[in-house]
Amino acid sequence: MKILKFGGKSLANGKGVHTVIDIIGDKIKKGEKITVVLSARGNTTNELEEILEKARNNEGYQEQLKAFKQYQVSDFRDIAFDEEFENLDKLFEGVSLLKDYSKRIKDQVLSYGEVMSAKLVTQLLQQKNIKANYTDSRTLIITDGQFGDAQPLNTLSKENVIDHFGKYNGSTVNVVTGFIASNTKNETTTLGRNGSNYTASLLANYLDAEELQNFTHVDGIYTANPDLVPEAKKIEKLSFEEANELAYFGANILHAKTIIPLIEKNIPLRILNTFNDQNNGTLITSETNKKGIKSLSVLDDVALVYLEGRGLLGKIGIDARIFRALAHKNISVSIISQGSSERGIGFVVDADKAKEAKVILEKEFEVDVHQQDVSKISIDQEVSVISIIGQDLSTFHKPYNALIKNQVVPLLFNNTITGKNVSLVVKQHQLHRALNVIHGEIFDISKKINIAIFGHGLVGGTLIDQILQSRTQIEKRKDINLNLFVVANSQKVLFDKNGVDTEWKTKLKEEGEPYEVKDIIQFAKDNHLENLIAVDNTASIDFTKHYIDLVNHGFDLVSSNKIANTLGFDFYKKLRTELEENQKQYLYETNVGAGLPLIDTIKLLHLSGENITRIKGVFSGSLSYLFNTFSNEERPFSEVLQEAIDKGFTEPDPREDLCGNDVGRKLLILARELDLCNEFEDINIHNLIPENLREGEVDTFLSRLKELDEVFQNVKEDQKPNHVLRYIGDLWGDLSQEKGNLDVKLVSVAQSSPLGQVKGSDSIFEIYTESYGEQPIVIQGAGAGAAVTARGVFGDILRLAERG
Repeated sequence: MKILKFGGKSLANGKGVHTVIDIIGDKIKKGEKITVVLSARGNTTNELEEILEKARNNEGYQEQLKAFKQYQVSDFRDIAFDEEFENLDKLFEGVSLLKDYSKRIKDQVLSYGEVMSAKLVTQLLQQKNIKANYTDSRTLIITDGQFGDAQPLNTLSKENVIDHFGKYNGSTVNVVTGFIASNTKNETTTLGRNGSNYTASLLANYLDAEELQNFTHVDGIYTANPDLVPEAKKIEKLSFEEANELAYFGANILHAKTIIPLIEKNIPLRILNTFNDQNNGTLITSETNKKGIKSLSVLDDVALVYLEGRGLLGKIGIDARIFRALAHKNISVSIISQGSSERGIGFVVDADKAKEAKVILEKEFEVDVHQQDVSKISIDQEVSVISIIGQDLSTFHKPYNALIKNQVVPLLFNNTITGKNVSLVVKQHQLHRALNVIHGEIFDISKKINIAIFGHGLVGGTLIDQILQSRTQIEKRKDINLNLFVVANSQKVLFDKNGVDTEWKTKLKEEGEPYEVKDIIQFAKDNHLENLIAVDNTASIDFTKHYIDLVNHGFDLVSSNKIANTLGFDFYKKLRTELEENQKQYLYETNVGAGLPLIDTIKLLHLSGENITRIKGVFSGSLSYLFNTFSNEERPFSEVLQEAIDKGFTEPDPREDLCGNDVGRKLLILARELDLCNEFEDINIHNLIPENLREGEVDTFLSRLKELDEVFQNVKEDQKPNHVLRYIGDLWGDLSQEKGNLDVKLVSVAQSSPLGQVKGSDSIFEIYTESYGEQPIVIQGAGAGAAVTARGVFGDILRLAERG
C-alpha cells in the first residue's frame, strides 16, 4: 500500500482539487492500493483562525465567515456542509459571547477544515464510481491531552488503524483527515504545525506502507525556498537523517516529527508536485548521500528572547534556570547562543510563546533584576532563523562575510556540535536578501551583481553596451552575473529587476519614469537585491550629494565623475568614514587616467610605505592631442583646436578643457590619495583662455578662435630648440606635510624627454619616489575617449564583483 498525502494548495478550488481526483483515479486504474490523507483546502486553516480571533475581539466576523462558507461549496453545487457550518456558527457565537476561547475550542474549530476537505474528496471520488470511504482520523489517532500540539499514543492508535483498515481496505480508498486526532476523553486535538504530514507518516508506519507520497505545489525539496531564492535547485535524493535536519530547522514541506515513524520501518518518502506529473520529485530513504547535501531552511514564526546584565558575569547556572522555568510552561527553545561568561544569553522560541516567555523569565529573575544583576529581558518578534544544513563551520566565513558586505548583520549565531549545521537569526525584513546572498555563496551558482547606472552619455552608454555584450562570457569565466537593474539619466529611470536588454535606450525613452535617488534605493530594497553597485557616469555635482545615502543603503560606488573627490575636504573625509563604517568600497580609477592603472598604482605604493616625492604629467588627453599636434606641425593654433573639437576630443565648450580646471581636479585627486589635505583653491592653474574670451556664449567663443593664434604662436617660438609644449599637472614639495604644492601649467620640455615623446591624445604620468630616485615610474597610454574610459569603469565594477 502507498499513502498519498495532499496539501492545502493542492486541494484549492479550481484546478487543484480536480487534479487530486485525477491523480487518485489514475492510481486506482493502475491497480495500486492507496490511502489518501488530506489537509484543509486552500487557506482554510488560516481563515478559521482569523474568524476565531475576530469573534474573540468582538469584531464583525460574519462577512468573512459567509465568504468562507461560499468558498467551501462554490465549485460543488451538490455538496452540502450544513452540519459543519451549523457547528461552526455555534462555536464562533460562543467565543463572541465569552470574548475568549481555549485551546480545546480552537482545535475543534480548526478540525472542520480537514473534515470538509475529506468529505468533499470522498464524494467527488464516489461520483466517478471510485469506491471511497470517508475516514475521520479522530477515530484512529488517539493522543495525550495536550491541545494544539498533541502527542499520539502509539499502541492504542496502531490498534485502531489496523482494525479500521481490516474492515475498509482492498478496493476501497480510505480518505483520511490529516492534522486532527482525539484524546482519551474523545475530545478533538490537533498534531501541531504541518500535522497532516505527521498523520500520513503514522499511518504509513502502522500499515507498513510501501511508500509515503507527499503531494505539494513544488517539484520537491530545494536547496532553498524557490519562492524566495529563484536560483534554488531541486535535491533529487536525501537520507532520512538529512531530511530530519531539514525538518527540524524549518523546511516547511516536512514536519519535524514526520521522519521518525518512517525511519522505524524504513519507508521511503517522496515529495511530489500535484501539478507536474513529469517530475519524479525528491526521494527520501535510508540511503546516505555520499556527497552530503547543503540546503537553506527558514523558521519564520519565531521570536528572539535576550537576557543581559553585568551581574550574570561569573554566575553559574543561569541558563539552567532559564530553561527550567520555560520548560515548566511547555515552552521549548530551538536556537541558543551565549558568551562564555554568561553575561548575555539569547535564544529563539515560537512567536506565540514569546510574551509568555518574557513574563516567566521576569518572574524567575525578579530578584536579579532588583539587584541589577539582570539589566534587560527583551523580545524581538521581527526575526527569522536561517539554517544552513550541511555547512561546514570551517568555510562559513564566506557566506558570513557576504552577509556583512550586504549589510545583513546576524543577531545571533549558533552551530551544532558536528560543525555541519549553522543557524543565524536575522531581521525579518532582511530575510529575503540574506537567503539569496548565502545561497549564492554556498552553491555553484553565479554571483549576481546588481548594478544601477546613472548617466548614459558617451561614457555611460558605451559602458552599458560593453556590459551587455560581454556579460555572458564573464559569467562563464568568472561565475559573475552582471545584472543592470537600473539605467537613469537626469530626468528618467528604467527599472528592471531581471536586467535591462539591448533595447534599453528605446525603453528608457518610452517607458522611463521620473525619479529621485531614493526611489532606486527603495526598488532595490523591495526586490531584495544583493551585491549593489551604483555607477556614476554623470558630470553632476548634485548627484554626488547622494553618494553617502547610497553607501548607507548597501551600495558600493564606481565613478567616472571627478567631482566627489574634489569637493571640500570635509566631504571627502566624511564619505570615506561612511564607506568604512558600512564596509563599502568606492572605486574611481578613471577619474585621472581614464583606462590607465594610475590610482591603483599610487595607492599600492603609498600603502606599502613608499615615499612618493613628486607626480607630474600630461593629465588631459584633449590637451595632449592639442599641444602634440600644434608643437609638431606648422599650423595655426585655432586650426588645430577646431580639429580637436571636430574629432570630439574636447568638451562641447572647449573652454572647459582650456581653463585647466579639469587637470586641476585630477591633480587634487592624486594629492588626496597621498593623504594630503589640499583644497581646490590651493591649485595654481594657468588658464589658457585670454581674459577677454572667458565669458560669453560658446558660439561666440568658437567664432573668435583665431584670436588665440598670436598668443600661442609667440609661446611656441620662444622655446629652446628641440623643445615642445605640454600642458601638465605637477604635485611637488615636501609631501610628508599636511599639504603639497599643486601647479597646472603650460611648459616647454625637451622633445627627447618622456613628456616630450607623448604622441596623439595619450596621457603620461611620472611618479617620483624615494626608492626609485631620479628615475620615475612612468605610466603612459590612451588618456581620453569614451571606449577607454568606459572600459576603465567596467574594470572597477569587476574588481568590486570579485572582491565581494
